[in-house]
Amino acid sequence: MQTSRTPEHDPRTLAGRTALVTGAASGIGLACAQALAAAGAHVHVVDKAADAAKSLAARLGGTAWVADLSVAEAVDGLPDDVDIVVNNAGLQHVAPVHEFPPDRFALIHRVMVEAPFRILRRTLPGMYERGWGRVVNISSVHGLRASPYKSAYVSAKHALEGLSKVVALEAAPHGVTSNCVSPGYVRTPLVEDQIADQARSHGISEQEVVSRVLLERSALKSLIEPGDVADAVLWLCGPGTAHVTGSSLTMDGGWTAH
Repeated sequence: MQTSRTPEHDPRTLAGRTALVTGAASGIGLACAQALAAAGAHVHVVDKAADAAKSLAARLGGTAWVADLSVAEAVDGLPDDVDIVVNNAGLQHVAPVHEFPPDRFALIHRVMVEAPFRILRRTLPGMYERGWGRVVNISSVHGLRASPYKSAYVSAKHALEGLSKVVALEAAPHGVTSNCVSPGYVRTPLVEDQIADQARSHGISEQEVVSRVLLERSALKSLIEPGDVADAVLWLCGPGTAHVTGSSLTMDGGWTAH
């Protein structure tokens, strides 16, 4: 005998919702855009890679926005009438503090802190008016812990964690939640390029790079898949999470358990 399905079990539980995902053309952003679209949301695909963004939006039935998030005017031109914001876009630069280029430091903070602030500043009023919204900030284990030579990235992720908590406190009376997902190393094109480069420079296998270098502090010696991060994002946007806010959902393989 068939039983009726409740909305809580509907795989398209986000039908009628609109989501904005930054850095959506590859890696974690791509997986998040796909997961949200599969759950029924109309996805605004935001990326500076024009062809990839347009191709993905066409496949998902979403809308592509080609934008350089380091440019304030471009950020302020993104749609503000959305129910879900996934702040994912980021970049990396590795150098000791005394050699770190100030312009690169500023660029990383514009993309990873100022752009999320500008996006939320414009999208939160609509969420408040509708009485529902979900903010998910893709942070990192480096939003909770530090590593040498990554001053811009670590400080930006720490700032994003703080911004997320402030939004959680302000948005709580309006039915809007704000959380971070904080993964360790994820199998993205950027990380895979780093693995290949380090294997060549150290004269060791790529698997040794993963286990001995990238995952030295992780109890689980395997990279996280982008789809696993997207599943966490989707859970935070779905039913049953109305009281999950101001949190950092760690997916670090036990790194921060030390």
